[in-house]
Amino acid sequence: MNPRIAVLIPCRNEGSTVGTVVTDFARALPLATVYVYDNDSIDETAAEARAAGAIVQHEPHLGKGNVVRRMFADIDADVYVLVDGDATYEASAAPTMVTQLVTQELDMVSGIRVGTGAAFRKGHRFGNRILSALVRAMFGTGIDDMLSGYKVLSRRFVKSLPLLSAGFEVETEIVVHALSMRLRVAEMPTAYVERPAGSTSKLRTWRDGGRILRIIVMLLKDERPLWFFGTVAGLLALLSLALAVPIIATFAETGLVPRLPTAVLSASIMLLAFLALTCGLILDTVSRGRREQKLIAYLACGRDHKA
Repeated sequence: MNPRIAVLIPCRNEGSTVGTVVTDFARALPLATVYVYDNDSIDETAAEARAAGAIVQHEPHLGKGNVVRRMFADIDADVYVLVDGDATYEASAAPTMVTQLVTQELDMVSGIRVGTGAAFRKGHRFGNRILSALVRAMFGTGIDDMLSGYKVLSRRFVKSLPLLSAGFEVETEIVVHALSMRLRVAEMPTAYVERPAGSTSKLRTWRDGGRILRIIVMLLKDERPLWFFGTVAGLLALLSLALAVPIIATFAETGLVPRLPTAVLSASIMLLAFLALTCGLILDTVSRGRREQKLIAYLACGRDHKA
C-alpha cells in the first residue's frame, strides 16, 4: 500500500516563489498532496499557491513555528515532507528521501544543504556548524545540518512532537526531539540554491541566531535538567571554594576568621549550589516522565504504511 504523502510548505510573503515550489514538488511526488499554509502574507502567496494546485490554509499567528505546529496538528498523512516556500531546496531529491524514510523505517531524513556563494553564505555556514556541533555535544550525534528547512518525517515523529517554539527555532526543536528520543534519523546531501530575484529572506542572522541559541539552552534545561543544573551547581561550588580558600588558610594559621562578609558570601554561594543540584534532581524525574509520555504518544501511532 502506498504511503499517504503530504508536502507541507509554510509561507509568508513568498508570492514570487511559492508557485514554483508547489509545481516542482507536485511533479517530483505525483501521489502527494501539497499544502501551503499562508502566514498572514500581504502579497499574492495564497493566490499563487492555489493557482499552482496546492491546498491553501491560513495561520494568523506570525512565526514559522506557529505555522508548522498548526500543519502538524491539522494534516493526517504517513509521510510528511516539510520544505520552505522560497525555491531554494531541491524538489527532485524528495522521492529519494521519502523512499529512504519508508524502506529503512526511519523517523526523519534531513536534507544537508550543499550550496556555495550567496546561496549559503560563509557566515551562515559557520553559525550552522557551531550550533549543530553544540546540539550534538549536548543531545547526541546524527545531525550535521541542524538548521536545514528540508525534512521528511514519519507520522509517528510528527504526532509525538509537542512543538512550542514560535519562529525559526522550530528546526532546532525538531532535531532535539529526534536526538533526545533516540529516534532513527538520517541525512542526505541536497542542492541548495540562491533565492530567485525579487524574493526576500525573512531570516535575520544575529537575531535568529540568538533565538536559536536561546532555544538550545532552554531545551537543554528541559530535556537534561540534571546536566544543566549540575553544571550550574558545579560552577557555583567552585566559586564558593575559591572565595573560601584564603579564609580557611588564614584561620589555619591564626585561628581568626578575617573578612566576615566574604565568608558569608562564600557560604551563600555554596548554598545556592546545593539548591541548584536539588532542582536538577527533581526536574530530572519530571523530564523522565515527559519523555515517557512522548514515547507513549510515539508508540500509539503505530508503524507507518509502506510502499
